Amino acid sequence: MAWTNASFDNVLDDLSSRFIINVPDEELASVERICFQIEQAHWFYEDFIREQNPALPSFNLKSFSAKFFQHCPLLHEWANEHETAFANFMEYKIRVPVCGAIILNDAMDKCILVKGWTARSGWGFPKGKINKDEPDTSCAVREVWEETGFDVTDKIRDEDFVEQTIKDQRIRLYIIKSVPENTVFEPQTRKEISKIEWHYIADLPTSKPKPIEKGTHSGRESGTERSNGIKNPSRYYMVTPFVQ
Repeated sequence: MAWTNASFDNVLDDLSSRFIINVPDEELASVERICFQIEQAHWFYEDFIREQNPALPSFNLKSFSAKFFQHCPLLHEWANEHETAFANFMEYKIRVPVCGAIILNDAMDKCILVKGWTARSGWGFPKGKINKDEPDTSCAVREVWEETGFDVTDKIRDEDFVEQTIKDQRIRLYIIKSVPENTVFEPQTRKEISKIEWHYIADLPTSKPKPIEKGTHSGRESGTERSNGIKNPSRYYMVTPFVQ
């Protein structure tokens, strides 16, 4: 479908067909699963449709969900309770387990971090939410590929991971060793990852205070202070729980 001259109602018709009407029944078994489909529709709308037709309005997820519930006939039973449905979805969403990877160089003194798309985004390990009935390792492989374009299938080991539970959400990161620093990384998703870079592990903020020391290593100027303040902790809050 060409979106250039499409009205918003026409767009919602198409999105309802793509993401609700023609999906397997199990994806519509609960309002939480339905909201995941609406979230996918929202990404598609903002990333693809509005790019072709900028005259269409932009919405945050909550506002878009309200429009979607009101428009799609299959969702009318929740239309008057969309705020409750959305709130329940957000609570459910933050409890969905997350899997990803800590990718290390040969010397194991650097790791790959990814930065989100917006200017305010922080740095984090490549990771994402697990799909229904998806094994942890499969989720990690998929998410790392989507965010970096690097396939860790041959390097991932079931038993080699670190795991934290943060605000009722389980986060498991598999340790991927000996990745050459000249590896080309390229996000496979649109408008999700803005940067992919190697970072010295010693420079990352930790959950425990580091003593200030003078250190020198390849790629850094001599005498640079190495302490908890060398990286802005607010930009690395998704990394800190995994760094000792």
